[in-house]
Amino acid sequence: MLDETAAAPVNGGARIPGEVWVLVAAAFVIAIGFGLISPVLPSLAQSFGVGAFASSVVVSVFAFFRLVFAPAGGALIARLGERPVYLAGLVIVAVSTGATAFAQDYWQLVIFRGLGGIGSTMFTVSAVALLVRLSPETIRARVSSAYATAFLLGGVGGPVIGGLLGGLGLRVPFLVYAVTLLIAAGIVAVFLRHASLRPAPGGPVLPSMSVREAWGDSAYRASVGSAFANGWANFGMRNAILPLFAIAVVGKQPWVAGMALAVFAAGNAAGLALAGRRADRIGRKPFILGGLIISGLATAATGLAQDLTMLVIVSVVAGIGAGALNPAQQASLADVVGRERNGGPALAAFQMSQDLGSILGPLLAGLLVDQGSYPLAFGVTGAITLLAAVPWLRARETHSSEPQPERA
Repeated sequence: MLDETAAAPVNGGARIPGEVWVLVAAAFVIAIGFGLISPVLPSLAQSFGVGAFASSVVVSVFAFFRLVFAPAGGALIARLGERPVYLAGLVIVAVSTGATAFAQDYWQLVIFRGLGGIGSTMFTVSAVALLVRLSPETIRARVSSAYATAFLLGGVGGPVIGGLLGGLGLRVPFLVYAVTLLIAAGIVAVFLRHASLRPAPGGPVLPSMSVREAWGDSAYRASVGSAFANGWANFGMRNAILPLFAIAVVGKQPWVAGMALAVFAAGNAAGLALAGRRADRIGRKPFILGGLIISGLATAATGLAQDLTMLVIVSVVAGIGAGALNPAQQASLADVVGRERNGGPALAAFQMSQDLGSILGPLLAGLLVDQGSYPLAFGVTGAITLLAAVPWLRARETHSSEPQPERA
């Protein structure tokens, strides 16, 4: 279901490394599980008698703990290596998700989701660091596209299944998600057990790129801004508010919320297919700018949808925009860091910006819904996404049209 030619030698004979394909397979399994709980998490929060703002807190607290723990996660990777930190992160999220299914009140739900954020940042930063270091220079966008496509293909089916499982009880999807995370951990533990994912003891240590050094690059500064907007719109607000909007305005069944998230993920996969290889050939900026503009306009229009057909259309278009943005942005970030550096601090700061957007987005959007309306919340989110395109107008193009020699 991924690009069937993705492993073929292109761009000077570069192939996607086998270790990356293991991470791709794990990402697919993780995404299936995350998609299970996305449609029902806000409803589970509201089952304890809270409003839109309080239910948004349950989504934001996950991102908050990711944000706070990101620097420590980078330090753990440097000390223990990527593989053990990745596996530990998956297990922590699995245990906390299983506990969420047995939450007896709202505050237990908040605590369990927050603990899951610690594990999430551990395996996320580990995976990003590996992708940057293992990706051949000439196919960085294609590697990012393959990884993100696997995640989003899982996201296509996950929300639909989650919406249906929600009919069996709001807690069932959380138990299923916990199992899928353990399966993903098993995949990585078995197939990367002989892989060397950190420098050998006594071997050369990769020089680190500090946040200050990275900040001197206009492309990195623009990436931090677009990461914030992407986190606000597509990781935070969409997961927290869109399910509530779909049920309150469009339909009264959980499957409607699942459908809205699923078609967004399908559009995302289409955008990834469009941008993956092309961003390696013609540059990163056209897809970053186009993705931000398309996503921003479609997100603003989402609040005006009054029926399922309109909701599906704007969700697909927003997904295409986000899909075009992500591989080009990830490749530009890898261009800035390079393969011969440890980009941990810079990558953690990038991830923290995205998580900060994921925190503020649901909270402020929830307030706008409670005090104003759904169209106002989606309109403000769309405007923030459009504003994130402004720094990219002056940012440098990190992609080189000249083939670069592969470096060990």
